[in-house]
Amino acid sequence: MLTLNQLLTEHFRCPDPGVDFVGPAAGESRTGYFLFGENVVCYGRTNAPRVARTVDEPLDDTFANTQFEPGRCLLSFDAVDAVENLRHERYVSNGKSHINGGRLHGLSRGLYYRVRPLLPISIRKHFQRWVLAPRMKTQFPSWPVDRTADRLLENLLAVWIRAQGQQQIPFIWFWPDGHSSAAIVTHDVETQAGVRFCSSLMNLDEAFRIPSSFQIVPECRYSAPESLLDEFRQRGFEINVHDLNHDGRLYWEHQEFLHRVKRINAYGREFQAKGFRSGALYRNLDWYGALDFSYDMSVPNVAHLDPQGGGCCTVMPFFVGNILELPVTTIQDYPLFHILGEYSIDLWKHQIQLIQEGHGLISIIAHPDYLQESRAQETYSELLGHLARLRSDTDLWIALPSEVNDWWRVRNRLELVHENGRWQIDGPGKERARIAYAHLAEDGVYFQLPKNEDLVERSTETASSTFL
Repeated sequence: MLTLNQLLTEHFRCPDPGVDFVGPAAGESRTGYFLFGENVVCYGRTNAPRVARTVDEPLDDTFANTQFEPGRCLLSFDAVDAVENLRHERYVSNGKSHINGGRLHGLSRGLYYRVRPLLPISIRKHFQRWVLAPRMKTQFPSWPVDRTADRLLENLLAVWIRAQGQQQIPFIWFWPDGHSSAAIVTHDVETQAGVRFCSSLMNLDEAFRIPSSFQIVPECRYSAPESLLDEFRQRGFEINVHDLNHDGRLYWEHQEFLHRVKRINAYGREFQAKGFRSGALYRNLDWYGALDFSYDMSVPNVAHLDPQGGGCCTVMPFFVGNILELPVTTIQDYPLFHILGEYSIDLWKHQIQLIQEGHGLISIIAHPDYLQESRAQETYSELLGHLARLRSDTDLWIALPSEVNDWWRVRNRLELVHENGRWQIDGPGKERARIAYAHLAEDGVYFQLPKNEDLVERSTETASSTFL
């Protein structure tokens, strides 16, 4: 079983100082909602005096219950359980918050997906607004970006630093070459009309020097000619598998999922695809072991405007077994245009700013099916221009999803070693890695990437967590 030390060293790639974390015994704890620091909502096992049954109740802050002993830190909750409950969205199924509800379930959802191809967007969007309206009223996860899992890890790192009697700890910076944050642009192709528009969309991305991936539905919906797949590859774009037939039923029943996933994996090999995304972002992370892909892109950060509610509450990649999850961290084009009725990049810009403040992954989904209208193209072009400016102004790393996956796996194998009186990075790929520091301050933890002789100094010193 993963320990908290392992969880922290995996996420931050920092040296393990040997502090022993001790949580509550199973018989001494209850399961529910609580806080660990200001507004850091947790769901899991705790021995706190009062545990909330829903996230809407007043939540007690358990940070004050943390105790320090030489070489040990006593926590009032199971920290690994709390982090995983957020990332894997287990708070949704275990909790009783209204985010677990919704108006589209079971037979209703099956009927909807049967008639969906017959419904024009002008009708479909009104039904979807009615279904999703209750979600926008929920306070957790917080819209439009939720960093609860990241802030929980940062607060635990702060406790770790304090338990050592130190003021800072070195770690391997999140992104290669000292980039401040990262971004991926992805295109889910849903219809034959979308297939026909793919070449034009590639032209648009290339105009801004933005690399992107195209997710292809392999069965039933349309036929993607081999000439188009060759064009993707020849022009430097990436192909991934998008569900099996996009009928909304992939995760309904486990045996049916296992039956479908065999064909999905076969298409992955045929397309030479490293990545997968489910239709409509339906998901069950406990079943990911059957997927034969290197990475997945199906888990929203906040799922208020997606058919399946919840959200992983992180803007960082994370491993689910051997699969790397690249979370969807911004609103998709369809709900922006047709649910919210906005043809502006203001919301995208706000989300991007929040993600960059946490040095996270900006993940964009734009469908060739919904970008053919002139207003939509103009809005999307404005977004591409904004990303291109951030690449120059803030050292944003814009990469293919496979490149982010490859880097995160390289980083996961790197280690910090102390040699000749200084910290050094050891392992294949170390030339692209940078040493950063997490500092303990009166008002929280902040990250600093020191100036490197071979790099332009970067403004990466930002407040990242508040725990006092």
